[in-house]
Amino acid sequence: QVQLVESGGGSVQAGGSLRLSCAASGRMFTSCVMGWFRQAPGKDREFVAAIRSTGGTSRYADSVKGRFTISRDNAKNMVYLQMNNLKPEDTADYFCAADYLGSIYSRSSDYEYWGRGTQVTVSS
Repeated sequence: QVQLVESGGGSVQAGGSLRLSCAASGRMFTSCVMGWFRQAPGKDREFVAAIRSTGGTSRYADSVKGRFTISRDNAKNMVYLQMNNLKPEDTADYFCAADYLGSIYSRSSDYEYWGRGTQVTVSS
């Protein structure tokens, strides 16, 4: 089992930055691919970024490439999402997800464990 708790959301103006954190419990964490997804009101959940268990490889949605960076600290059981140059269209609830022994998938159905989310609001 992996339990995930997100933090770091908030309200910022366009062009600003936020750093989301995801705290994971359980010894399985270091063997999990970790992902970030987001869901805007009235829209489906969409992939944002993912990172391999070792942290060596990451993957991003085209909409956030060059602006967002995913990272992890396996010693602290933490995953981060640094979000720069935020845009109003980035407004959504952001979710941390884990897939045990998986690959850096972009489909939400591939992830077994989910946090409850943290809200990000970007105003123009």
